[in-house]
Amino acid sequence: HLPSMRTPTAMIVGLVLCPCGLLLTFTGTLAPNWRQVSLVPDQPIDLVLEQGIWDMCREQQSSHDRLCGQADELGYFEQMPVRVAQGLMPTSLVLTLLGLVVAALGVRCWQKEPRHLLAGVAGLVLLPSGLLSLVPASWYTHELWALPAPPGSTLVVGYSLVLSYLGSCLEILGGLALALSFHHYCKER
Repeated sequence: HLPSMRTPTAMIVGLVLCPCGLLLTFTGTLAPNWRQVSLVPDQPIDLVLEQGIWDMCREQQSSHDRLCGQADELGYFEQMPVRVAQGLMPTSLVLTLLGLVVAALGVRCWQKEPRHLLAGVAGLVLLPSGLLSLVPASWYTHELWALPAPPGSTLVVGYSLVLSYLGSCLEILGGLALALSFHHYCKER
């Protein structure tokens, strides 16, 4: 068969979605805003507590005074969904980086032919990396209102959780797209 100079669309899709997913899950992992607690009784009305998987911040919205490293008086960080997220989110990030390195070696735009087998393997690494961040994001969302919070306060989903969700989905889709490279590999055999 004649070598094609074009990089297959599925590979391009995978190489666009996965780094975007990595960026979103990275931000979601580090930013302390998986959940926002507001309207806390006996506190200023404009006080918002932001809880992540590593840190807690309090911000007064009128003055934008923000203070992180808040004491965890209610045992929030001891909760299983938070502990699991602390383990799985960084694992997912490392696996995603590994998958992207393999993908870059497989796609190799500077060569005449992409390496379909390597690109497919990258897809099989990126797919579970997306699932590894989707699981804690989903579990945390499911338990969001059950996790300890000051009684009578209002709880809402924070942007870090949304970013983690979106990033996970992009990694899964990108991994699937790259895994389609196995089809080309099998055709070549």
